[in-house]
Amino acid sequence: MTGTSGVAAAKESSLVSLHYPMLNYNLAIKMKVFMRAQGVWDVVEPADPKEKIDPKKDQMALAAIYQGIPKETLLAVSEKEISKEAWECIKIMYQGAQRVKDARVQTLREELDGLRMKSTDSVDDFAMKVHSIISTIHGLSDKIKDSYLVKKILRAATNKFWQIVASIEQFGDLNNNDC
Repeated sequence: MTGTSGVAAAKESSLVSLHYPMLNYNLAIKMKVFMRAQGVWDVVEPADPKEKIDPKKDQMALAAIYQGIPKETLLAVSEKEISKEAWECIKIMYQGAQRVKDARVQTLREELDGLRMKSTDSVDDFAMKVHSIISTIHGLSDKIKDSYLVKKILRAATNKFWQIVASIEQFGDLNNNDC
């Protein structure tokens, strides 16, 4: 009998049921969006810290946070009784992950800077190497300007492409981000 009353209560609720993504440094943004959609983000990071927190909204936000964290993190966060404390705890725990991500991005940028086209490389092969590094950097939520990439590819080209590179540099606007 309790199963049907729960279904009826769920139907009466005006909130949309969402499945929250597992939290990591990339998905924290999605968690915020989902909790905003549920109308509970304001209890996690209130605009006015002096404003009284609705306990029901706070518990809904806490449930969302618990749903979005891995089992290993759950034990550390389970001691927190309000969503703001749980979110702060998670932010502190993932700072180390952010530092690892930043170091990885730095390594990839150095790899990109040092990348040179070999005489045996085709243009497509070299472009795939560059694209692979750029995709990984973008996957780590970092950006590289298109104008930088164009300049990088032109600088890294072998001597057999010298005339093409010279023509592009002479007639193209390499500082335009719409390249």
